[in-house]
Amino acid sequence: MSNIKKAFDHGKAFIPFMTCGDPDLETTIEAVKAAENAGADLIELGIPFSDPTAEGPVIQEANERALRGGVTTDKIFEAVRTMRKDVRLPMVFMTYANVVFSYGAEKFISSCAELGMDGLILPDLPYEERGEFLPVCEKYGIDLVSMVAPTSEDRIKRIASDAKGFLYIVSSLGVTGVRKEIKTDLSGILAMVRQYTDTPAAIGFGISTPEQAKRMAEISDGVIVGSAIVKLFKEHGREAPVYVGEYVEKMKKAVL
Repeated sequence: MSNIKKAFDHGKAFIPFMTCGDPDLETTIEAVKAAENAGADLIELGIPFSDPTAEGPVIQEANERALRGGVTTDKIFEAVRTMRKDVRLPMVFMTYANVVFSYGAEKFISSCAELGMDGLILPDLPYEERGEFLPVCEKYGIDLVSMVAPTSEDRIKRIASDAKGFLYIVSSLGVTGVRKEIKTDLSGILAMVRQYTDTPAAIGFGISTPEQAKRMAEISDGVIVGSAIVKLFKEHGREAPVYVGEYVEKMKKAVL
């Protein structure tokens, strides 16, 4: 079994997202530990990029703060090595294809495996172009996680049939960010997905409250929250891990 799938083998999963290096990597490390202790099932770590096209203002600003602070891919790898001394949860990187390509796909993905990372999400990588990275991911045992968007209808069969680790179901059109309402027919999308795969499917984009998380968990296998957590780092800086832990505990209870 994929290590990522183990995150879903004991009920609905709660998956927090954090931008590495915002405000610094030491805080990221402590926040990951706090999230694990609070009941998170899988951690999604964002590697900052100068042009994060899938991200709304909150995560874009976090990327900018981290990059201004001097974070690099190599420094993030060292931080993950430190995390892995204590953190046992599955973890995935979310970044952009250019980050991997410029670092060198084989070097990047083999480093992920050596560090104990479990998966990779590249939101700007079309399903049809994943062949550039998929063979290398398979070589090193890294799950290349695919995304299903509200516009994916005619491609869901192909995407779901080839799913690795888990499927990231995008709740809404547009970029990441907190939303008051999620109006997409997610039940219909999940029903189509489940015709073609038993790979777990988690919903992300726009979820911020326990009530939203509960509704999304009722129709999926897990819930991903990014912007609401990244806001805590902006508001609390190096004190954020305490608040991240409290938030994760509240959200995990909502999805049980």
